[in-house]
Amino acid sequence: MSRVGYRLIEVPKGVEVTVKDNNEVHVKGPKGELFQKLSDDMTISIKDNVIQVSRPTNGRVHRSMHGLTRSLLANMVEGVNSGFTRVLEIRGVGYRVQQTGKNVTIQIGYSKPVEVVPPEGITLTADGPTKISVHGIDKELVGRTAADMRKIRPPDPYLGKGILYSGEQVRRKAGKSGKVGKKK
Repeated sequence: MSRVGYRLIEVPKGVEVTVKDNNEVHVKGPKGELFQKLSDDMTISIKDNVIQVSRPTNGRVHRSMHGLTRSLLANMVEGVNSGFTRVLEIRGVGYRVQQTGKNVTIQIGYSKPVEVVPPEGITLTADGPTKISVHGIDKELVGRTAADMRKIRPPDPYLGKGILYSGEQVRRKAGKSGKVGKKK
């Protein structure tokens, strides 16, 4: 059984957390501001720069919402304080990436280059010819943007090329093992 919901969240200096009556949470920090409506069943209390989430009952739904609410709050606090980064690698002969203003242009084996326009709140940077960094304060938006970019050319299990997360290992498959010579 997970006990994530019981862990306390320490609010760093420079981060301001406000909770309204219907569990609308506003988190403001040096990197920006986030807002989210959390479950009404959970009780969110702030004392001495420490956030605690508690649940009304020990039922299955309340236990799952307890951990989720705590994780969402912790991600909001970390995001406005330090932000999140996801790094993508491009593997393949002739595959490369180039920064064009705020956008990123990827040449990935299609007839035309693919231009990726980041959503609001996300910064894309090309770190060399084969690396892309996705930066932002919203963890969900950073992950979704990186996943959408990975969908442009997912990793190929036969050749091992495509767009991968940094450190991702592609499980390679064996190619065809054709029979040579014999005729029946």
